[in-house]
Amino acid sequence: MQTATPMQRKATRPRADALRNRERIVTAAREMFVEHGPDVPLDEIARRAGVGNATVYRNFPDRDALVREVVCSVMDRTALAAEQALAEHGDAFAALERFVHASADERISALCPMISSTFDEHHPDLEAARHRVEQLVEMVMARAKAAGQLRADVGVGDLMIVVAQLSRPPAGAACLSVDRFVHRHLQLFLDGLRVPARSDLPGTAVTLEDLRRA
Repeated sequence: MQTATPMQRKATRPRADALRNRERIVTAAREMFVEHGPDVPLDEIARRAGVGNATVYRNFPDRDALVREVVCSVMDRTALAAEQALAEHGDAFAALERFVHASADERISALCPMISSTFDEHHPDLEAARHRVEQLVEMVMARAKAAGQLRADVGVGDLMIVVAQLSRPPAGAACLSVDRFVHRHLQLFLDGLRVPARSDLPGTAVTLEDLRRA
């Protein structure tokens, strides 16, 4: 089985304690961006991570660097979920289901709309992380189609749009208050992807290129 090549953003590996601190900062930032948005004070992130402000700035010279690392980290974890799904499931559609539910748990849809305008979307780190995720999603879907389990008129863009929409809270709802509904609604969507299709979809399958042009 072919998998996407993991990206490497750091030329040298930091000491174990420094790496742990960096991971704690990224985890705390991810949680607080989801809960409060991207403008949460950095000292609050440092407090939740259990580190000093100086440690945050030593790892991330500005807010953009931290936000970018959070997004890359979430995409890396999403890509890993796709790799694990491909490796652990003999059933192709079960692999697709595993990936979709794991992607929702990463809250990537809650993060990206809030922070997409705060930094350069074409930064090499972001491009590499995005490419890896896209490549793996294509592999998961191609496998399910080849097995005759996934309807042929669905594109990668269709899947990514719906996962983002269904795992994002509706207007006026607290971000974390609707978590208990996400997997139920995602499963309803996934059931609609199975062969045989119950209806003809209007329009054409949405590709990744369509998403980039949108």
